[in-house]
Amino acid sequence: MENLEPIADHIRKEFDTLTATRDQALAQARMLTRHCSHAIRAIHRQERDKANQELTAARELADALRSGLKDFPGLYFTGYAQDALKEYAEANLLVVLLDNGKIPTPEDLGLEVSTYLNGLAETVGELRRRCLDILRCGHSNEAERLLQCMDEIFTVLVTMDYPDAVTHGLRRQTDICRSIIERTGGDITLSLRQERLEKTIREAREEMGGTTNADNKSV
Repeated sequence: MENLEPIADHIRKEFDTLTATRDQALAQARMLTRHCSHAIRAIHRQERDKANQELTAARELADALRSGLKDFPGLYFTGYAQDALKEYAEANLLVVLLDNGKIPTPEDLGLEVSTYLNGLAETVGELRRRCLDILRCGHSNEAERLLQCMDEIFTVLVTMDYPDAVTHGLRRQTDICRSIIERTGGDITLSLRQERLEKTIREAREEMGGTTNADNKSV
């Protein structure tokens, strides 16, 4: 039993290191989530400079989080770390999708594939939000394009038919995407029908006005 206390001391040092690393990672994850949330809000408000600033700060935090946990996979793959990185994926992918740009790969963002896909799935809700903002001003081709993006994302997600232990809950996210896309498609269809109805009514009124004017002239 003489060597038990030295063994215990060694274990305590490891626990001290793990605890300090975990505390730092938690703080970084919270800040990363906050910057990503602010970036998404700025994007919807058309504040592109603000969004870019928030994404830059988020990128630095994501790099720091990965670097700090590279020797601690047990901490890196915990919920709080991957959830924060998922938000990072969502914010970056949303910017590109709204700009109709080239989508970055998981490697470009330095993310695990399951985290990347879950972030991609969550962009569908933000794309719906943008569609609704657009439709408030009337039907547009941009809303149609975003709906097509949503549908293409779902088409990819539905092919990822793997256990949840591998995809980390992607199947549930995919089901949510399906519901969001169906509702958005209905909203866009309703908007298009309303626009056509208003056009028909307007044309009918103009035609009636023209007929009335012609009748008045003949009298």
